[in-house]
Amino acid sequence: MKRNDFLKTLGFGSAGLLMGESLLSSCMNHDMATMDMTTAPTVVEGAFTTILPILETITSGTALNARSQNAAIVAGKTGQVLGYKNGILGPTFRVQRGSTVTIPFTNGLSEETNIHWHGLLVPAAMDGHPSQMVTAGQSFNYTFKIDQAANMAWYHPHPHEKTGKQVFTGLAGMFIVESPEEKALNLPSDAYELPLVIQDKRLDTTGAIMYSPTLEEVMIGYMGETITVNGVSSPFQPVTTRMYRLRVLNGSNGRMYNLALSNGNSFMVIGSDGGLLPVPETVTSLLLAPGERADLLVDFSKIALNSEVYLQSNSFSGVSSQGSQTFKILKFMVNKTETDTFKMPTSLNSITPLSTASATKTRTFDIGVMMNMGSGGHGGTMAMKGMHTINGKIFNMDRIDESVALNSTEIWEFDNTNGDEPHPMHLHGTFFQVSSRTGGRGNILSHEKGLKDTVLVMPGEKVRIITKFEKVGKFVFHCHNLEHEDDGMMLNFEVK
Repeated sequence: MKRNDFLKTLGFGSAGLLMGESLLSSCMNHDMATMDMTTAPTVVEGAFTTILPILETITSGTALNARSQNAAIVAGKTGQVLGYKNGILGPTFRVQRGSTVTIPFTNGLSEETNIHWHGLLVPAAMDGHPSQMVTAGQSFNYTFKIDQAANMAWYHPHPHEKTGKQVFTGLAGMFIVESPEEKALNLPSDAYELPLVIQDKRLDTTGAIMYSPTLEEVMIGYMGETITVNGVSSPFQPVTTRMYRLRVLNGSNGRMYNLALSNGNSFMVIGSDGGLLPVPETVTSLLLAPGERADLLVDFSKIALNSEVYLQSNSFSGVSSQGSQTFKILKFMVNKTETDTFKMPTSLNSITPLSTASATKTRTFDIGVMMNMGSGGHGGTMAMKGMHTINGKIFNMDRIDESVALNSTEIWEFDNTNGDEPHPMHLHGTFFQVSSRTGGRGNILSHEKGLKDTVLVMPGEKVRIITKFEKVGKFVFHCHNLEHEDDGMMLNFEVK
């Protein structure tokens, strides 16, 4: 729904739109001069003098405890954050395909929470549905078998109406699945493989994270002025003259990143949400939405010694609320010469395309309308609930919105024709293939040529996906702009 149409739903006719704009403005107490009423905060770059932290790598059996902690996101300022182990964020799991994982979890918060294993095909009882809460002070053992191809997943809380706050203040982590087939490719590993959790934060003067979205920020998504990688602002990473593997997660609530190298060099996309692509894709930029992951290869072999290259976000078009700014994310410092023996495989993965002719049902979801407004709150502030809907409905914990037959193949179409905000749509319990995009960008992008669990639908676009449902139980699908999700842009589907 366009902005003027939204105002009309609040009771303002055409002649009263300016009055409506004024009322909306009065509802939004922005204390930041960098924040325009309809756009994301301007990113403020740091000095890039803090070395990139590599989050602790762990395996099955390591306990997680969601709790308040102190961490220095900006050098010299220690503020309160949330984390799963030590400091902000959580450790990186690295697990072999076929293994059974047991993860004891304790909720050390003062409110309910849980863990959703985003990108892992786990039983419904372990998926972290919003109804599967762990109350404050209680514990739960997550246990499941890793029965899927190698991929880069992640984990984060999923309590309805609190997901945005808990993720923004620090609860997230990466989960890497490995397999013999992937290891046989001899991709860059160990010191040459860098897991990167990219997020934006809004900080107060002490360095603590602030989460208090206004009405407008519920509409566009809550975004910050400080870009972090692995929990710190503006880090640097020494590299040598060889190929590196960057495993990138967009763990932000609402901000998208148009990833590029500051020297304009191309890089290769080798994987996405569900694992490796069939073949490498060469690009000069890659637009990554919240919840999406990208497996990248960057070649530093031809860059002069002692030079600097940045991973940055280039400006992009297609949405008015963000994308107008180019900003740096991570500095690479080429400080050593090495001989690189890596050979790029001509083939990475075998993915059997799902035929649209095999689909037994096509479901269409209108994600471009806003309605059903009522009182509600996000992070304890005034907001209007239910602005973001799927087929005119907002989330009901107990209602089954879509019933799906086990082992059936279906086409789902997400229609954002009438919307003016981007929606990264995420399905739990399955991977899918992107079969078409019409309107807007109009094509399937490089990182969408493999298995996906989250797909970006820009304003004016219709995106069709095809998937086979092979997990029994109740799951959700939703927009992974976390303010939209908390606002109700989420439905249940049941596979039986």
